[in-house]
Amino acid sequence: MFPNCFQRLRSSTSLGINVARSRSIRQYGLTFARPYSSRVPIGGPRSWSPIIIGSIASGLIGYSLSAFGPFPLTSQPLGEAEPKYGTPKDFELAIKELRASFDSDEVVSTHPEDLRIHGYSENDHHASAPHTVVVFPRSTEDVVKIVKTAVKYRMPITAFSGGTSLEGQYRGTSVGGICVDMSSMNKILEIHEADSDVVCQPGIGWMEVNEILQQKGIPLFFPLDPGPGATIGGMMSTGCSGTNAVRYGTAKGEWFLNATVVLPSGEVIKTRQRARKSSAGFDTTKLFIGAEGTLGIITEVTIRLAPLLPTTVAVVHFPDVKHATEAATDVINRGVGIQCVELCDSEFMRSINLYGASQRKYLERDSLFFKFQGPTPASLAETAKIVKEIVQKHGGTGFELARTQKDAHDLWQDRKNALYSGLALLEGSQGWSTDVCVPISKLAQLVYETKEDLKRLGIVSIVLGHVGDGNFHTLLLFRNDNELAVAREAVHRMVERAIKLEGTCTGEHGVGIGKRDYLYEELGEGTVELMRSLKKTIDPLGLFNPGKLYPDRIDQKSKR
Repeated sequence: MFPNCFQRLRSSTSLGINVARSRSIRQYGLTFARPYSSRVPIGGPRSWSPIIIGSIASGLIGYSLSAFGPFPLTSQPLGEAEPKYGTPKDFELAIKELRASFDSDEVVSTHPEDLRIHGYSENDHHASAPHTVVVFPRSTEDVVKIVKTAVKYRMPITAFSGGTSLEGQYRGTSVGGICVDMSSMNKILEIHEADSDVVCQPGIGWMEVNEILQQKGIPLFFPLDPGPGATIGGMMSTGCSGTNAVRYGTAKGEWFLNATVVLPSGEVIKTRQRARKSSAGFDTTKLFIGAEGTLGIITEVTIRLAPLLPTTVAVVHFPDVKHATEAATDVINRGVGIQCVELCDSEFMRSINLYGASQRKYLERDSLFFKFQGPTPASLAETAKIVKEIVQKHGGTGFELARTQKDAHDLWQDRKNALYSGLALLEGSQGWSTDVCVPISKLAQLVYETKEDLKRLGIVSIVLGHVGDGNFHTLLLFRNDNELAVAREAVHRMVERAIKLEGTCTGEHGVGIGKRDYLYEELGEGTVELMRSLKKTIDPLGLFNPGKLYPDRIDQKSKR
């Protein structure tokens, strides 16, 4: 049976409760046990065969029956019935029970401002939807209490981490629900320097992890680098990456070694041991990477670290995006020490000059920012020399290498100031940030066609690309609802263009609300239905982050 490949921590005696007056649910208590070692504690296509899908689903259904009891009689096939949530009165009782479950008034909040913050984001432009209550757990045990209450009263439950997601991942539902804010679970639990890993809670930020390692004099770091406020739990849940992906890959690599997760049944599982690699059964850690909180709530993670090597930064300008992309591909294929290579279009370079935070005045041309990496100053100098020779062959000019560490920091900061710099292009504007990804060889075509389309639509924008892995972002600027509607259509066209070029609707922002309608086109009906079967079996009540990730069924769309 599928979930038997999970390492169960322990299950307690079952507790029978009445849910929606028709269903008996077995719930599991928490266990929290782990062996101690030398640890340092610190505070398309339709190629999926129906037989294969049926076999997987039947095993998963067996798990669901054992965890949640028998399904009620229904004439609808598995997965087609809409979730049935509790009534407003049920939700009132749930909040009362939550308040009684915790010893502090600060853990459970129905304050209007808390509800607003957790159901709305200034980072995106998807419809806001408030939750009914926000709960701030401090431990895995607390999360189990919250999940059991949600199941008992049929309340939707959504995890909230850093609040930096861009596709509406933590929005509430039309009926409300429980928002589980993980910000109080923000500690490093163990550092294993010899093993190059850290055990931490999900609410700690990646930048905080790296700052703590630096303060302790440990020459290691966690290399995934999305937005500055991103936390480990949110990064794992959205399958994130960042500028370092060309060298270190994404969250779907081996950077999350294991996770402790509270399942919709209330059971706590740990996905695997702490060994650097394992071929024992399914890689169940990855089941929760990119699941966006729809299969469980992550309460502890073991993350892998990398050696912290010296770096420096360079910038070079090109006649157009095509020359810049070809140069970047040539550099990467040469195998030199590249940690990052970022494509910045001419409008972005102009926005840096307008924003005024930089000490430099840049040529307003399509450009590449490089971050070189190497163990010694000599290795960095050699990489810079090789890269300079390569880019010159592709029409690169004005190659500038940082002379000092401060110089390197300032150069890279100009690249990282993309949002605020971009907004300087259009006074009084807001920005819609989105991303797509294609095979590297098709990036130049995608960027060119997108820029031409945006020009025809009259949208002021900037283009940034993690050109080393084919991922690029746009920031589309608008000042009113009419311009917002045009920007929304431009995003749709960009996504359709990327998928036709064998790409993806999202390279690193995740799916959430904003990209879920593209999954059938990108992944194929069979793959999406397999995902839906997993969801329905692990979360048969449909309570965990509903309305995200999984698209509406094709037959439902046709009825709209």
